[in-house]
Amino acid sequence: MRSPLAYVPRAGRLQEAAPGAAIAYLGSFVAAAFLLSNPITLLAATAGAALAGLLAGARRAVLASLRIGGVLALLIIVVNGIVTHRGDTVLARLGHWPLLGPVDITGEALAAGAGIGLRAMAAMVAFGVYSACVDPDRVLRLLRPLAARSALTATLVSRMVPLAARDAARLREAAALRGPAASEVGRAAIARRLLAGSLDRAVDVAATLELRGYGSSAPCHDCARQRSRHDRRFYAAAIAVALVVLLARAGGADHYATYPGIRLAAGADTFAVAAALLAAGLAPLGRRHRRMRRPVTVEAARA
Repeated sequence: MRSPLAYVPRAGRLQEAAPGAAIAYLGSFVAAAFLLSNPITLLAATAGAALAGLLAGARRAVLASLRIGGVLALLIIVVNGIVTHRGDTVLARLGHWPLLGPVDITGEALAAGAGIGLRAMAAMVAFGVYSACVDPDRVLRLLRPLAARSALTATLVSRMVPLAARDAARLREAAALRGPAASEVGRAAIARRLLAGSLDRAVDVAATLELRGYGSSAPCHDCARQRSRHDRRFYAAAIAVALVVLLARAGGADHYATYPGIRLAAGADTFAVAAALLAAGLAPLGRRHRRMRRPVTVEAARA
């Protein structure tokens, strides 16, 4: 079964864009997630990245990223609430814990953890959309003039990791089909067999690359640039997100403090920033139109 985060070729503006434009566009949401702190703007950045993925056809990747990011955010909130004892609003006193001392759950600690968790979830969604919509081969081709050997290594890694995952699934399925009378196969045995198979495959790939002369090939200095008619759209959206984030930080629209009390900016400027981040997720809107061929008439053929 294919991973929901695996790249799948699709027709769409984000998929057709050059790797640099797609990276700049999705990277702007990651930058917004790390630079912003207000939960309203962080939720808008998450929604913008998710909207971009949905419009690009990566619905499974968006849902998987939201699920993983939600679990991670919940874990961060719980851990921060237990470890951090700052804040005036005490919600629960859990007594004395070993190594931690007296544990008091405060609303401010939970709010601080929620801000960090939302930041992680926004970045997770953006990376999920990137993984499902940006062709890794085109990205590595973009990096080839800069580091040919590193690009080749990354290409092999991007191809071998899915193979190893499929091998592990086959080994688990084969172990389950052995019958109830067979001895149980533990994870250590499957891991040893998977490691042995990966090493054998690595030796075969190394021998094949050596026979094809990859070790002695000169680096490529004249590689064609990858461009698309949609690049300006995504570069403009990335610049717009960067400007909105900088203005929000400079103008106080992103103000959010948790200690000693929770102070949250929720004015019109904050919601304007959120609307701009959400609107940036509409950049992949549109679909690829095919040109219809007109039937050739007899008069046109004679002309």
